[in-house]
Amino acid sequence: MSEFDLKIVSPDGVFYDGKARQITLRSIDGDVSILAGHIPYLTAVGIGECRVYPGDEGEPKIAACCGGLLNVTKDGVFLAPTTFEWAEDIDIKRAEAAKEKALGRIESPKNDAAKKLAQIKLRRAELRIRIAEKAGK
Repeated sequence: MSEFDLKIVSPDGVFYDGKARQITLRSIDGDVSILAGHIPYLTAVGIGECRVYPGDEGEPKIAACCGGLLNVTKDGVFLAPTTFEWAEDIDIKRAEAAKEKALGRIESPKNDAAKKLAQIKLRRAELRIRIAEKAGK
């Protein structure tokens, strides 16, 4: 299968820099899969699962990916997420604590903006828990 250069860089560092056969993730418009030879494409990233299929024909790596941008050019694919965590790196206890904290803030928000922020944090925490459970944590 054809490969392309993939780089995943968040504010926390470089998560992937190498060849890939495919990347699948949630954009703000729905799920997107990129294969070699994809047309140029730019989209905002939503909150969801990211699957990276490495160039070595190995099993896909799964991550929780939230926000940022995905840019596809003739030179390769660049993913710049706001947050990114490989499944094996997720601290499930921390994610569960974040979920409980977000639920508390949703139940008694200071204002509408605080409620919306708590809802986003809840979605992120639930995603991290779901990804960690898929990885058998």
